[in-house]
Amino acid sequence: MQKIFLYNTATRKKEELKPIVEGKVGIYSCGPTVYWSPHVGNMYAYLFNDVLVRSLRYLDYEVKQVMNITDVGELSDSGEDKMEKGAKREGLSVWDVARKYEKEFFESSELLNITKPNVVCRATEYIAEQIELIKKIEINGFAYLIDDGLYFDTSKFADYAKFANLKLDKLIDTDREEISSFKKNKSDFALWKLTPKDGKREMEWDSPWGKGFPGWHIECTAMSTKHLGDVFDIHTGGIDHIPVHHTNEIAQGYGAFGRQTANYWVHNAWLTGKGGRKMSKSAGDIVTMQELKSMGIEPLVYRYMFLNSHYRNGMEFSIDGLKNTIKSYEKLQNGVAHLPDGGVVNEKYQQKFINYISDDLAIPQVMALVWGLLKDTEIGDADKKATILDFDRVLGLDLGKVTEEIIPEEILKLSQERIEAKNAKDWVKADELREKIKSLGYLVEDFKNDCKIRKLVLS
Repeated sequence: MQKIFLYNTATRKKEELKPIVEGKVGIYSCGPTVYWSPHVGNMYAYLFNDVLVRSLRYLDYEVKQVMNITDVGELSDSGEDKMEKGAKREGLSVWDVARKYEKEFFESSELLNITKPNVVCRATEYIAEQIELIKKIEINGFAYLIDDGLYFDTSKFADYAKFANLKLDKLIDTDREEISSFKKNKSDFALWKLTPKDGKREMEWDSPWGKGFPGWHIECTAMSTKHLGDVFDIHTGGIDHIPVHHTNEIAQGYGAFGRQTANYWVHNAWLTGKGGRKMSKSAGDIVTMQELKSMGIEPLVYRYMFLNSHYRNGMEFSIDGLKNTIKSYEKLQNGVAHLPDGGVVNEKYQQKFINYISDDLAIPQVMALVWGLLKDTEIGDADKKATILDFDRVLGLDLGKVTEEIIPEEILKLSQERIEAKNAKDWVKADELREKIKSLGYLVEDFKNDCKIRKLVLS
């Protein structure tokens, strides 16, 4: 079987993936907190997960991917549960907010052609498993109870700081549910939060420690081990999870089972705004897939943009940048659509493709390979198409569904009139006809000896 190498955050180096069971790979992916609409920054991580899963399957690994839905437990910077916060904002129940944004997340995933995980598990449906796991941690001597909940005692785990290279003596005690003046250590974190004595929550459950709800980190350890076993192959997530969430998951694994639960921790970098700044709604770069569609931008353009970045480098994003990508994306679509069917996969190009995806998912090199193939005069057109569609099993651009666009007769007639005006050097009339075509929703692009017509993308 083809070897594949991935960068393992736990060892800070690229390593050969050696599955626990030969030929089979278990992956746990941190899923969305469903209290708000998922935007381009959120979806970057799920595009990475999808390319990883598709690449492994292309290389004939049997993959079981498990992803959680956080619908309870993750607290905002103010210490308020994000689900409760979302419910107040919208005047809905917490449960309705969770289902609303879970549905929107999967709609966004579908628009980006992201393969649905084999198992999707909601935190609220695994409360019993989380309580049982917390019991194990407590029995093993890693937990203590204070007024607002049961906490993990990080001083009992000597390697707590190792995964993220944390400087515990400089740790600032401002991390969401970790805020408490009664904690033994600043790095200690909640396993079970108790409902305040003078309050009531929409989401709360009975437990051995009192009525309350699980800490954010425990759900992932509980659900990953429930579906993949006490030790599994790969855990994915964004680099923002490294210093807190995944560090705490590793601690929980040691507290419950005496070892970390995943052998490989693979993290994607951030999507940033223009110039590397933090993305923001006010800057106009936090947009949803549905908002892209309303702008006339096909969401798969965003997937194409992602494929030209390496997951560990992250990517700068702006609407203008995305619009500038459209032409390249459509050129690829049209290039494939014009090729005839009936070819075979070119083995030389396929081996290069395999080498690239096996080298820590070198997808930008794959994209360069695709463009090189399209220009290769020594490869037959039908074979080009067969080879690119074979690669698209990983790229996920649905290039096999692209057909040559039919331009309306009226637009073709106006375009011909414009060509005649240009030949007659009647530049004023040619410009007028270009504008008329544009007003009807199409764009004329001039090339050296030809012109192309394409549907205009709305701004």
